Amino acid sequence: MDTLVRHRRIMVAGIEVFYREAGRQDAPVVLLPHGYPCSSYEFRNLMPRLSDRWHLIAPDFPGAGYSGTPEDFDYSFDGYAAFLSSFIDALKIDRFVLYLHDFGSPIGIRMAILRPASVVGLIIQNGDIPYEDALGPKYADIEKTWALPLPEMKRALAEAVTEEIFREEFLNDLEPSLAEAIPPDLWKLHWSLMTPKRNEIAVNLIAGLKENRSWFPQHRGYLADHKPPALIVWGHNDHYMPEKSARAYLRDLPDAELHFIDGGHWLLETHLDQVALLIRDFLARIHNRR
Repeated sequence: MDTLVRHRRIMVAGIEVFYREAGRQDAPVVLLPHGYPCSSYEFRNLMPRLSDRWHLIAPDFPGAGYSGTPEDFDYSFDGYAAFLSSFIDALKIDRFVLYLHDFGSPIGIRMAILRPASVVGLIIQNGDIPYEDALGPKYADIEKTWALPLPEMKRALAEAVTEEIFREEFLNDLEPSLAEAIPPDLWKLHWSLMTPKRNEIAVNLIAGLKENRSWFPQHRGYLADHKPPALIVWGHNDHYMPEKSARAYLRDLPDAELHFIDGGHWLLETHLDQVALLIRDFLARIHNRR
């Protein structure tokens, strides 16, 4: 069985894009867009556990990981969704299961709206949710900055783009026994890849959460109208997106399969085997239907 994860580069719309790939080229595809403040590195351990039956693809977004950071790119949720669609086209992929985690959720759903026939199913794992009343307490800290004039808001948000805050994002209030399973490579690696331009990108993307709030109805509308088969696997010890955030998805995806795990935001670091088994079962059922 070939479990190698291959590390590749491709030019997409003039941007050098780094991506990780595993599995046979002719196998059903699982697309893995990453969250913040991470990169495709977050999927490094999951990919070998699925590559015997599926084709896994995890790109680094422009301005993240090992991809380029062009000056003229649209570093917004809309811009990243358009990029993700172009990336899929460049690889000649037309159908896939979409993994939604963290900021990869609003980006992925925007891309799904652009090409709904491409999405075979959703795996939702502590993804940013489109339900205002089900957000966790950590979002309140971000919302406090929204009353400020834009320059002041960005200055306040810039204080959260530091190595120490990266560390807090990855640990995300986990109890000590689980926090010990989170490798410091996550914040050390991703902080080492920051540049002044990438710092600016991060601030603007976090600031974009205010505008993204008005987009929630479109996100919910996609889920309600298309009702893609969905696996919701959720670490409920997440101060951004606690248990109520996961349950909110059932309003628009009442037939979704929902599992809670006694972990946090980064389940692939703390509960990889458990999550992988749930995903394997879900993917097998999805692709047996076809």
